[in-house]
Amino acid sequence: MKHLLSAAAACAILAGPAIAQTNLEKLGAFKVTGTKEYTYVEQGGAAADSIRDVLTRIKMPAGFKIELYALVPDARHMAMAPQGTVLFVGTKKTKVWAVMDRDRNYVADEVKDFAPSLEFDVPNGVAFSKDGFLFIAERNRVMMYPAAEFFHESPDVVAVPIVPQGTLIPVDEESYNHTARIVKIGPDDKLYISLGQPFNVSPPEKLDLYRETGIGGIIRMNRDGTNREVYTYGVRNSVGHDFHPVTGELWFTDNQVDGMGDDIPPGEINHQTEMGQHFGHPWYGGGSVRTAEYAGQEVPYEVVMPASETVAHAADLGMTFYTGKMFPAKYQNAIFSAQHGSWNRTTPVGARVMVTFIDGEGNATTEPFAEGWLNENGEYDGRPVDVMQMKDGSILVSDDFANAIYRITYSE
Repeated sequence: MKHLLSAAAACAILAGPAIAQTNLEKLGAFKVTGTKEYTYVEQGGAAADSIRDVLTRIKMPAGFKIELYALVPDARHMAMAPQGTVLFVGTKKTKVWAVMDRDRNYVADEVKDFAPSLEFDVPNGVAFSKDGFLFIAERNRVMMYPAAEFFHESPDVVAVPIVPQGTLIPVDEESYNHTARIVKIGPDDKLYISLGQPFNVSPPEKLDLYRETGIGGIIRMNRDGTNREVYTYGVRNSVGHDFHPVTGELWFTDNQVDGMGDDIPPGEINHQTEMGQHFGHPWYGGGSVRTAEYAGQEVPYEVVMPASETVAHAADLGMTFYTGKMFPAKYQNAIFSAQHGSWNRTTPVGARVMVTFIDGEGNATTEPFAEGWLNENGEYDGRPVDVMQMKDGSILVSDDFANAIYRITYSE
């Protein structure tokens, strides 16, 4: 009830005596905007046939199968509604997509834009609470959509700015680089939001501001936007995090410094055990590799090194812990993560799905799980972004290059 009241209170404020001028204000006052049109994405046809051909070349362990789930433009991070009726998909552009499988055959039959009456700005991060609230993290705003699983059928939706435009980060720090936010709800029922810093290596004059605001880290707050605090420091650009299903501890990927050579620094999968830990940036470029900009300087913080290092420049992005029953027991509580693929390496690497196994002592080992989107010519046929588990234990993989979402299943 606490969150319902918070949402209602915010709507009441928006519905005050001033005349509503924007669509967001109209929605806050529970009024129609006049928006009538959706953008629909055709499913099937030549595009689907081409993707299905690519999927025949994806290599996975025995028993696993990958199929096309949906055609979704610029598909990035994903969140399934609690009752499983609609999948929300963020992008790095201006749309969030609602993906429907109305006939329940595990292939989408309707893809349309969510809340077309609103304007989005890099709405990459999407997350659902168990009680049905959708959260979307944009470049410099966080929105909450109560009952989005049902309101999405209308162009007008209940929309509450829990972090209003221009207050997630200082407006002067807005950038076109490293602005794909991730939002997840932790075991403490708080929002955890990554704030990538915009530079290749953060300059010294920015460090105090970034430490104060959480840029180059992960912040957390209550679901109504109150009690914001910096949870994680020393992160260059994390575009994926999740919580261990047993310990509840935070794990996250991090993209490391460019321009240091083909093979350094390594990518990172990190494990945080308490609030306030520091993970090395900008003194470290990745792993234990020091940056040229801060070489020889004493590191002023105790640094937590990666739980698992990955190949340099593969761009580790979205990740999820596997808790389903479909896959073999060895995958229980393992991390499935997406490598988007390198842009700055002589020989390209990445464009695959990885799996990280964690032993009883917390030691992590990462290896390829699904690969083949980087073809024999060294060209990308796809670039995985995020991994999400469905209720039946299968997993979805988004791809913003192929404009697609794949479904991976297992049978003996």
